[in-house]
Amino acid sequence: MGRSKPCAGNDQLERTTTRQLTQQPIKNLFEKIRGALAIARNIADESDNFMNPAELLRVVDAIHRDKNIDKDIVFQAIEAALVSAARKQYGDDAEIEFEINREDGSIGGVSDGEILDQEAVGRIGAQTAKQVIIQKIREAERDALYLEYEEQMGQMVGGIIQRNEGGSATVSLANVEAILPRSEQIPGETHHANERVRATVFDVRKQGSRVKVLLSRIRPQLVRCLFEQEIPEIAEGVITVREISREAGYRSKVAVSSSDQRVDCVGACVGVRGNRIKNIVDELSGERIDIVRYNDNMQELIPNALQPAEVEEVILCKMMGRAIVLVREDQLSLAIGRRGQNVRLASKLCGWDIELMTRVELEEQIDRAVTGFGSLEGVSDTLAEQLVGEGYLSYDDLSVIEPDDLMTMGELTAEQIGAIVKQAEQRAEEAEQAAAQARRLQREQERQERATAEADALEAAAKAKAQQEPDDTTAEGASNEGSAAETTAAETTAAETTAAETTAAETTDDPTPMSDDTENPVDAGESDDSPSDNEETQNQPVDDDQNENEMVKGTGNTPQAE
Repeated sequence: MGRSKPCAGNDQLERTTTRQLTQQPIKNLFEKIRGALAIARNIADESDNFMNPAELLRVVDAIHRDKNIDKDIVFQAIEAALVSAARKQYGDDAEIEFEINREDGSIGGVSDGEILDQEAVGRIGAQTAKQVIIQKIREAERDALYLEYEEQMGQMVGGIIQRNEGGSATVSLANVEAILPRSEQIPGETHHANERVRATVFDVRKQGSRVKVLLSRIRPQLVRCLFEQEIPEIAEGVITVREISREAGYRSKVAVSSSDQRVDCVGACVGVRGNRIKNIVDELSGERIDIVRYNDNMQELIPNALQPAEVEEVILCKMMGRAIVLVREDQLSLAIGRRGQNVRLASKLCGWDIELMTRVELEEQIDRAVTGFGSLEGVSDTLAEQLVGEGYLSYDDLSVIEPDDLMTMGELTAEQIGAIVKQAEQRAEEAEQAAAQARRLQREQERQERATAEADALEAAAKAKAQQEPDDTTAEGASNEGSAAETTAAETTAAETTAAETTAAETTDDPTPMSDDTENPVDAGESDDSPSDNEETQNQPVDDDQNENEMVKGTGNTPQAE
């Protein structure tokens, strides 16, 4: 069966931690501290055995093996403890000396020139001696830890976050608790308890009987150590990390070179599909990393460092340590980078002060500098051109020139050089004041333009609102007129309906007028109470004359009887 590929994350961290532990001179120091302190506590309980030479040698050898402390240091600690205990018995003014034989463990003491016998030595307080021995052991522990971590300055260590209080994280290392301050953490990252973290040791301090170890995740050394761990060619020495410039949490530039022409240093660092560099980026919380091909020639290294921008020409001004880099107008912003980050990191990587400009800007600065320098008293046109040729393009540059350099170029005296520098400083101050005034005027103009734009926007909004209100009023009037028309129509319909109902009611209540052609169904001599005649009359069909009378009555014109 095929072997699975180990994870490049926690497994590698555990292997790194194990490898570091095997190289440490003190292993499992906490257990050994407890063992040594237990031995020291037994001194007070078994004072007779402690004063036994054989037992004394056994104690010294146990402390030496468990705590990796030199035997002579332990013997000196015991001698100091015996002197301290004896002074409490014989007084502080007594001159007391103790010496322990390193071979057989016998103890010899002298007080004011008199030799103390073994019985007198055995009566000295063992409890006081125990306390002094414990103190000496702790001091020796502190010194051992200090030396151990002082040797690891700038190296990467791995640990586990124990707690995070006030932004500072406490990291448990192999044998000590270290501090990862908030100022040494990558901006934007947070750490939680029981989280594995890798950082570099950047400071070790002694505090009493303890050692304070400070860690950092923002130093360039962390990037170097991660490259050495993730890229085997670097660990083998085929590829070398030459320079690193970093702004933690944002961007880093790493210059690498290869000793084997068959190995591409940039491709090896990136890895297949970027898997190697991706592990490093993930460890650095997404920080962008640019891998630059190193070259001893600054004419080649500076363009590589400014990538992805394209460089036209590099002019090196060695006297000032400045590199004037010419780029096209469309490449200028790319070369500068976000907030000047690209050119700033490139300057740190190369060790040169990089100044970006276009060819037109360079020509304008040269003409302005030659004219300005030539106007100074004591500066000839030839000297002005020489100064510009060495990269001095402003009064500020000329004010910080080394007197020896100016004396060599112009064959001037010290008084003349002082006068020229003084004029340059005065002109530089005037230029700075003029530039500050120009900036103030520009800010004021921008403020006025913003105020004018805001006023125009408010005026336009007011006009738009004013135009919208008549339209809303017209629409509202039309809506009101429509509602009124609908109300009037409804009221008219209701009135007509009411009038029709009233007319119908009146027609039903009034008696029907009789005409001459219609006979009265009831005789004058008969009673109105005869139901049969009435029923027959009601069931008789209505003739045409009666229909005409009813139609006339419906129009409101009632005919009069003759």
